[in-house]
Formats: sequence, structure tokens, C-alpha cells
Amino acid sequence: MTSAPTALLESTPTPVPLSRAAASAPAPGRPRWFSLPAPHVWKTLGAHILIPLFLGAGMALAYLGSFHEPTPHNLQVAVVGSTPQSMVFAQTMNDKGTGKVDVRTVATDADAVKLVKDREIAAAYETSAQGAKIIVSTAASATTAEAAQKIFLPIAYRQHLPVVVDDVQPTSEHDSTGQGLFFMMVALTVGSYACAAAVSAVAGRMRPVWRIATTAAVTAVVTAIVVVVAGPIYHVVAHGIWSLAFLSWLYAFGITMIGVGLHPVLGRWTTAIVTMLFVMLNFTSCGGIFAAAFMPSLFAGLHAFWNGAAFIDASQALVYFPGQTWGLDGLKLGIWAGVGILLVVVTHVWSERRRRLADENLPVTSDERIVAA
Repeated sequence: MTSAPTALLESTPTPVPLSRAAASAPAPGRPRWFSLPAPHVWKTLGAHILIPLFLGAGMALAYLGSFHEPTPHNLQVAVVGSTPQSMVFAQTMNDKGTGKVDVRTVATDADAVKLVKDREIAAAYETSAQGAKIIVSTAASATTAEAAQKIFLPIAYRQHLPVVVDDVQPTSEHDSTGQGLFFMMVALTVGSYACAAAVSAVAGRMRPVWRIATTAAVTAVVTAIVVVVAGPIYHVVAHGIWSLAFLSWLYAFGITMIGVGLHPVLGRWTTAIVTMLFVMLNFTSCGGIFAAAFMPSLFAGLHAFWNGAAFIDASQALVYFPGQTWGLDGLKLGIWAGVGILLVVVTHVWSERRRRLADENLPVTSDERIVAA
């Protein structure tokens, strides 16, 4: 017969340790949504937030650094006249300009008009018995034409001369600001690096030749859409639309190729780096808003070889300055596309070598040793 104390012990259930979930459950009366996230959640957030922080800081530095205080540096202008008085006037402007303007003299009004139309000078100033004339081209740059007027208007007022502004190469009727080509480039750029993300998602299952062919096809579609919108729909482009379509495709193809080529190395950072290359540094140095003479030295230096600057210069020649050569700018775009193709090939070889080395370093199991024997 079992005694009462013994029976009581036998009937008492064995204590069960609390599970980890139960131990970590919030205290009674404390709402679950106030529980702190686990440490690994904060670590993951920190890793992912680096990209938006990089983009925010980069966009602020690039856009404000390039656009916040546009000041001319060696802006090329001319004074019409071959008399000693004209030469003294030009030299006086150079001396007082402290590097802001670079003033030359030209013999005749026709010479000044030709230089402005050829985009060799930004503006020219001519005086006569009837008054003063400022020769500009808004098609080359509306902001530069406005700045040139601000330089010469006070001079004419001090000379008590009536002023006429002669826009020898105006913008088209449907592109009054002259910035339509810049915004066309923006559309091409955004579509291009979006294509890079799409192609990169499947590029690992493609040989390099198919990556290149696929990129050529998808960028052709993006280019066709943008050119149709800029041309037949909004009439921003009135001349040379087929040549401009080719330039647009070459520009878009180069950006997408570089994005696809960088993806095997950079992974999720690819979009951030492509944004840095073709938004932060590209839009701010292309000359679509302010000419190179108004940029800080970094962006003015990039203007000499960056793909956006080549696109803007070439497209302006096609649309507004027929007959001007754009072969050098087209060559620059071709070089950028060639760099993208080279990147695709190099990173493919690098990825294959890395995969092969990883396979060689895998430990050999006993079953595999038996099969090998």
C-alpha cells in the first residue's frame, strides 16, 4: 500500500522547462508590438540602408555641387570690330573679367554670327551708330545666352545705347527652353539602367554573346519608345531623327552593357554604382542645363569624355546645327559601348574561373572516392 506522501509525489507532474519562445514572450499586460526586434534584424537593416544613404548623399553632392552656383569660367565671347578701340575694349573686359570671360575680336558681324552658329563662341557684342547688338544662340544653350546678355547689357546701358538681342540659331517651336534633348537623355538613361537590372537577372544563364544580343534588342525597344515620344508625339526633334535614333541606341546600349558587365562583381550594388556613373556624374556634366564653361572643374573635366556630354553635343548638331560634324562624339559613345562589351566578357571569364575553383575545392566524399577507384 502506498503511503500518502509517496502517492502525492508520484501524482505530481514533472516540471517541464519553458520553451525559448515562451521564455521570450512579452510580459502580461505588455503589448506584443512594443517588443524590440532581434539584433540580427538591425544588422540586416544596416546592411540594406547603406545603398539609399549612398544614393542620397551622392545625389546631393553631385547636383548641388554642379548646379548650386553656376559661374562662368573662360566663357568664349567676342567683340565685333577691328579698330584699336575695339581691341582695347576687349582687353579691358578680359582684365576686369578675372577669368570669367575670354574675349576676342572679330572683324565683321558675319564672322561673329558664323562663330556663334559653329558653337565656337557663346556670344558676340557689336556697337554701331544705331545701338548695340548681342549675338547669341539659344539652341546651343539657353542658359548661356541668358548669361551672355547679363554680361553685355550693363555695358550697353553705360554707353547709353539701345540694345537688340539677335538669336541667330533659336530653339524649335516645341522646345522653347532648349532642354528637350536633355530630358530625352534622362528618359534613355533611366530606361537603360532598368534594362541592365532586367538582363542581369537572367544573364547568369546566358553565354556572353547572348547577353550582348539581348541587350542590343531591349535597348532598341527602349530607344524606339523614347524617340517616338520626342519626335512624332511632342515634336521636340524636327530634324535628323534617324541619325538621332542611332545615337540614342548607342548611348543606351553602352549604359546597359556596363550595368550587365558590372553585375557579377557588384551584385546588389550594381544599380547604385550605375546611378552614380550615369545620373550623378552624367547629368551634371553633360551640358544639357549649363554649358561646360559654367561647371566646376570636376564636372567640366568629365564633360570632355563622358557619354552624356557626347550625346548632348552630337544630338544638338543633328537637330539644331545641320552640317556640323558629330563623328568624334559618336566615337566616344562607341568607346563607352565597347567598354561595356569588354566588361561583360571579362566578368564572365572571372565568374567561370571562380566557379571552377570553388568546385575544385569541394571536399571529396567516401562514395566519390569509391567511384573514382
